[in-house]
Amino acid sequence: MTTTESTLQSRRRSTNRDPIMTLRDVTVTFDMPRGTATVLDSVDMTIERGSVLGVVGESGSGKSMFASALLDAVVDPGVLSGNITYYPKNGDPVDVLDLSEERLKQFRCEAVSMVFQGAQNSFNPTMTIRDHFIETLRAHNRDPETGMQRARELLSDVYLDPERVLDSYPHELSGGMQQRSLIALSLILDPAVLVMDEPTAALDLLMQRAITEMISDLQKKYNLTVIFITHDLPLVSSLADRLGVMYAFQFVEQGPTEEMILNAAHPYTRALLRAVPNLDIPIAEMKPIEGDSPDSIDVPDGCAYHPRCPLATDECARDPPPFSDVDADHVVACYHWEQAETEIPYSLEDGGEE
Repeated sequence: MTTTESTLQSRRRSTNRDPIMTLRDVTVTFDMPRGTATVLDSVDMTIERGSVLGVVGESGSGKSMFASALLDAVVDPGVLSGNITYYPKNGDPVDVLDLSEERLKQFRCEAVSMVFQGAQNSFNPTMTIRDHFIETLRAHNRDPETGMQRARELLSDVYLDPERVLDSYPHELSGGMQQRSLIALSLILDPAVLVMDEPTAALDLLMQRAITEMISDLQKKYNLTVIFITHDLPLVSSLADRLGVMYAFQFVEQGPTEEMILNAAHPYTRALLRAVPNLDIPIAEMKPIEGDSPDSIDVPDGCAYHPRCPLATDECARDPPPFSDVDADHVVACYHWEQAETEIPYSLEDGGEE
């Protein structure tokens, strides 16, 4: 068995098919002087309670806009349309895009919380970490004394010394400590969903691995639903139950992680797996994806990937492909996915004994 296959099997988990969020035809557009930019295009997805969803794609594919849409946090003059429904464990479904400003503020921290890329930009440099926790608790009418007991537990959960960190200013902490403190802060109001936008991008490889292992532990302890957004497919494959691959502001493939990695169906997903440098494959077999991602104002007709795809036909250039069922829980938007395995091979072999 290869190293990658072993890692994937360790992530197997039975999910209960209990949705915590659904997205239907979710689209984000910006009117610009040179035209309308569609930066999230007709997303349909069901996110399962207690699962870890990995969202993967090249820079500029729409991953961060997907995260913003989940919290109805698209900045002006962006226009967010479609339907996003949140299903609390107890209570009626919530139409996220119909919330008042006050209820939306409550929703963003108490139901769905966000961890942004680059913790140093999320902290006020004039406030200690303790002050950040107290400010958040008071803003949501929580008892600071009780809340700080939870803060200490959360900081311990992320392998930090609570008293040392609480008394520190952000600049007195390393990048990894800042990121872990931000994760603890994001959990102080006990949200059900944690959205993480490239949370390890500014960290070294060892710290990235440590953060993903820590997130896995937190997810299990607090029964969190985690949405982990990254360009690093190998990194998220060790954490996620399911993967969604984005290209040109759309999801082009969705499915269970093990199935997606071992039997990727979309030519773009297969090209990503062949291009990444830290899978257990020989360097000679790694091939970069030729061409560039499309501009949000000038997305190609038909399948947006067709200008870069070796399997593209006239049909691909003319008509957007519908989703096809690869397996019971694995879908792909491609006319020629059945040919992709032969035409775009990739290997997970590490050369060791199986």
